[in-house]
Amino acid sequence: MTGEQPAPVRTIHAEKAAYTGGEERPLGSFVALMGTYAAAVGAGALALRATGKQLPERVSAADLALVSVATHKLSRLIAKDPVTSPLRAPFTRFVGTSGEAELAEEVRGSGPRKAIGELVTCPFCIGQWAATGFAFGLVAAPRATRMAAAVLTAVTAADVLQLAYAKLEESAT
Repeated sequence: MTGEQPAPVRTIHAEKAAYTGGEERPLGSFVALMGTYAAAVGAGALALRATGKQLPERVSAADLALVSVATHKLSRLIAKDPVTSPLRAPFTRFVGTSGEAELAEEVRGSGPRKAIGELVTCPFCIGQWAATGFAFGLVAAPRATRMAAAVLTAVTAADVLQLAYAKLEESAT
């Protein structure tokens, strides 16, 4: 036994090295996160099927707008809000603030820790998970999902009003 890796493994390592250019990128852990997402979607679909829930023919424009705004807010709450920083703390390091009521954090660690850190600090990334949760919620428990989405949408509207008010105060001085 020569200890040489099989050709497919060598190819994977070569591709990773070519892609990363020497930077630490947890590609295997990203694959695991994508697998986790796919497994969660599959499990959710099986659960819906087992309960006899049917997918709607289409999503109404009102639900799409509501869930879009709610997804935006939920993903920013998870990825940037000071109050949710304990959820991100195992994967990040506090750097400072990055905006009104938002934190700047850098991802730490390697492998799964780094991959999860990149997921939970990226509102664009976590938005996919949040939107999927809302989509399943609209099928499984539409009234509760609409209520939760309405709360997050109202908070988003309040945020916009707070920022507009602050700008008006600033321009008045």
